[in-house]
Amino acid sequence: MDLALAGRRAVVTGASKGIGLAITRALAVEGAAVVAGSLSGSAELDELAEQHDVRSVRVDLSTPEGPAELVEAATRDGDALDVLVNNVGAVRPRLDGFVAITDAEWEQTFTLNFLAAMRTMRAAVPHLTGRPGASIVTVSSVNAFLPDPGVVDYSAAKGALTNLCKSLSKELGPDIRVNTVSPGPVRTDLWLGDLGVAATVAHGSGADASDVVRQQEAAAPSGRFTFPEEVADLVVFLASDRAANITGSDVVIDGGLVTTL
Repeated sequence: MDLALAGRRAVVTGASKGIGLAITRALAVEGAAVVAGSLSGSAELDELAEQHDVRSVRVDLSTPEGPAELVEAATRDGDALDVLVNNVGAVRPRLDGFVAITDAEWEQTFTLNFLAAMRTMRAAVPHLTGRPGASIVTVSSVNAFLPDPGVVDYSAAKGALTNLCKSLSKELGPDIRVNTVSPGPVRTDLWLGDLGVAATVAHGSGADASDVVRQQEAAAPSGRFTFPEEVADLVVFLASDRAANITGSDVVIDGGLVTTL
């Protein structure tokens, strides 16, 4: 299936690893020119830039000015902008409960999981306006509607993010399509890394990280985590003209983890 993304210009945030790297790769393989924003880059992103039309931009998206700097870097030579993918985010399990979460931790969570995307969209919308097929796709989470006390601040931030994108789909349509993707657990460092969710939960409970992963996998009818490439394929489809009448939607990719309608 030709997604007609050749020649389009896209910005991807949190692009150095995991889901963001997979999205950058998928867009590039489809022929899009990708400006890949990340805090410190990665060898994998550098390798991708050698093979495709990918430009790595190092930027701190947790600062008030960082998102605008990324969009400016993507458009400063008069280049058009057709697609924005908000992917940057992070989660930290809160094993000591709600009361133990400080204001600073709440602010950090909302900055990276909500404000960074909001600011990037605010900077990008003027450049997307008037571009045929312009699209914003934001990686949210099933925790936006599956609140979990173990990640209470993350759940709240993702709920706000999904709500914002739904509102924007109404304001910006039909000029710019705005959709969200809500993954469940994905096989990335966020879950599986040395400091990831599984290791953190295991450390707090005295269990083994592999047991935490197996228990979480068993909670989904598919019996496994989602692969980052599967999330990327969904994001790229939504960004393309093949999804031209999809806007204001949230698409869940969780192996059946969420059981409600």
